[in-house]
Amino acid sequence: MLFSTAGKAQQKGNYSFNLEEAIQFALDSNYTVLNARRDIAIALKQKWETTASGLPQIDGAVNYTNNLKQPVTLLPGEIAGGAPGTFVPITFGTKQSASATATLNQLIFDGSYLVGLKAAKAFLDYSENASEKTSLEVRKGVINAYGSVLLSEELVAIFEKNKKNLEKNIYETRKIYENGLTEEESVEQLEITLLDIESQLNNAKRSASIARQMFNVSLGIDADENVEFKDSLDDLAQQNISLTLLDDTSSIEENVDYKIAYNLTEQRDLEVQLAKSKALPTLSAFLNYGTAANSEEFSFLKNEQIWYQSSVLGFNLNVPIFSSGMRSAKTQQAKIALEKAKTSLDEAVQNIKLEVNTAKSNYQFATENYENSKKNIALAERIEHKNQIKFTEGLSTSFDLRQAQTQLYSAQQQYFQSMLDVITTKATLETVLNKPQLRNNN
Repeated sequence: MLFSTAGKAQQKGNYSFNLEEAIQFALDSNYTVLNARRDIAIALKQKWETTASGLPQIDGAVNYTNNLKQPVTLLPGEIAGGAPGTFVPITFGTKQSASATATLNQLIFDGSYLVGLKAAKAFLDYSENASEKTSLEVRKGVINAYGSVLLSEELVAIFEKNKKNLEKNIYETRKIYENGLTEEESVEQLEITLLDIESQLNNAKRSASIARQMFNVSLGIDADENVEFKDSLDDLAQQNISLTLLDDTSSIEENVDYKIAYNLTEQRDLEVQLAKSKALPTLSAFLNYGTAANSEEFSFLKNEQIWYQSSVLGFNLNVPIFSSGMRSAKTQQAKIALEKAKTSLDEAVQNIKLEVNTAKSNYQFATENYENSKKNIALAERIEHKNQIKFTEGLSTSFDLRQAQTQLYSAQQQYFQSMLDVITTKATLETVLNKPQLRNNN
């Protein structure tokens, strides 16, 4: 089902994703998401457990006794006509006995039970909100991991291209040096640049391998599985430029962190109600039915065995009267905890506002930086090309060429990084605004 719903590869070890497919796959198979859903399942069972505690409870018991040595009771001898001061040993009852009973218990009133029902519902809400937060974080993590893989592979490609161009430059410059038309330093300057590029290329390859493994883990698949990426970094950057998010005025109540903080105040309020309910009386009823038989030998399964029946109906009323202030102290503790939770909720509201503003600012900067990086790389390419021509014609030094190349390489890395920043900062902003609404999808 996971393979079909995600619409990925048809067989194990051959995965293929665009970004949206990867997100949907992760929401079905990510390890943390699966456990978050299990937490919801546990909360549902706990809710029913609490509900069932106030419903009829029936217990049964079967008892069999065989007195291998029956107890002896001493009676005064005068009863049997004996001399005063003597005793007569007598055994009472039969050697064997059996009984079967069934008891029905029903809670009629308990204030803590009513509070418990509300608490179970509140805990379920909390589990669902926690699951929603997990899904949002997993979505953001998948986007970051997907973009990181594309970035690392773009860097590998550009470093390989730069290395190839440098090797060509070195070859041509060395030939010029051998003909005595330039200094050896020109070759050495280019070789220094080549060593830097080779080091960065090797590091980029290692980073690409690690990025792929991190992506696989974020999806819940084996770290060594091969995955094909359908989207390109440039396409994703273009798709994620949506400045309408900067004008979003969503209510803070939609933020999942607010929901969780509000759940905490609900739970603390229920703790206050629970503490108060301890001062109320509790009332329960029970109905018992039983049958018993006695015999000198094991004849309880025979038709002629006589069974004696019994039944009891009763009520239990427990009225708290005096606790020396213990219940009052617990209630006051719960009220203080409630005030702390309300203060934490107020703090959460302010932190969420700050988080939203920060996320919007970072996203706007990322989009502006992306546009600037496109212009910078175009300028750096022209500068490097001009210095390449000048160097070939002997109008500039190898140091000038190396400086222009280094500037180009830096601009290339900044350009690719700016594309990833657009993708990740938008994902962060969407997470804060809770725009994906992943709880409904789940």
